Amino acid sequence: MLSLVHALGPVFMVILVGVFLKKIRFPSVEFWPQLERLVYFFLFPAMLATRLALADFSDVAVGRVLLAVFLVLLAMTLLMLLIRRLISRNGAEFTSVYQGGIRFNTYVAIAASAELFGGLGLALAAVIMALMIPLLNVLCVIVFSLYAGEQRMDMRKTLVTVIKNPLILGCLLGIFLNITGIGMPGWTQPVMEIISRAALPLGLLAVGVALNLAALRTAGKPLIISTLLKLLIMPLVAVGISLLLNLEVQEQAMLVLFSAVPTATSAYILARQLGGDAPLMAAIVTAQTLVAMLTLPLVIYLNQLAFGLS
Repeated sequence: MLSLVHALGPVFMVILVGVFLKKIRFPSVEFWPQLERLVYFFLFPAMLATRLALADFSDVAVGRVLLAVFLVLLAMTLLMLLIRRLISRNGAEFTSVYQGGIRFNTYVAIAASAELFGGLGLALAAVIMALMIPLLNVLCVIVFSLYAGEQRMDMRKTLVTVIKNPLILGCLLGIFLNITGIGMPGWTQPVMEIISRAALPLGLLAVGVALNLAALRTAGKPLIISTLLKLLIMPLVAVGISLLLNLEVQEQAMLVLFSAVPTATSAYILARQLGGDAPLMAAIVTAQTLVAMLTLPLVIYLNQLAFGLS
């Protein structure tokens, strides 16, 4: 347990540094949105493409991992739809609970993967994200179209947005370079390695800056339920599906990790654009990120203890 705290503690400390920098308005309020654009559109795609291009997947059951991701998201969606009337008072509120209960923070997931599992962890994380990101976006838009009032689902627009997602493009590029054997020839590898090193710390700082501590004043039952669903129930579902599909040790650990990280800060933007409960979404994002500082090491530790992971 102590080793996990040592590994994951710095990840969350960097997030708290971001909170502090936002508080003192350094270097400026205008700086952080531009930094997040740099991380999202360039640094993270570059890192994902590099890791996937160089990864050795000969011992990884990629098909089973992707099936496990699909089943986890499907199971969580069905669970929340079944108990919808118990966890929310209206459709807009439900969309925020749903996003909070199923989405994942890319920056935290990648940083934790790197700290806990090294290069193979990053490559496995990229594989998981290659399916998880587009599927989550489609599921969330469907839920908004059903429960967020006047919004109607435009599947064509959704698919175009998913295809243009820079993280997906980075994953696809890396997979192409890997399966074709091109890899990272010449100076491309050292250059991309240098660029990739900037992605994690800047991404984590951006997570901290995006937190809205004032939103926690509106905390209530939906926030608590969404947090329990994401940080405790979803990891349990991931364990069950991992056992069902007989995933290997590290594959199972990565699936549990992705299920146990807090929800995405981008969920607030989607809630605001598609008629969800944006203030509740801001509170959920902030609360989950803070609570995950305690629950993520605990969930990973219990998973290791139960299944003899090293």
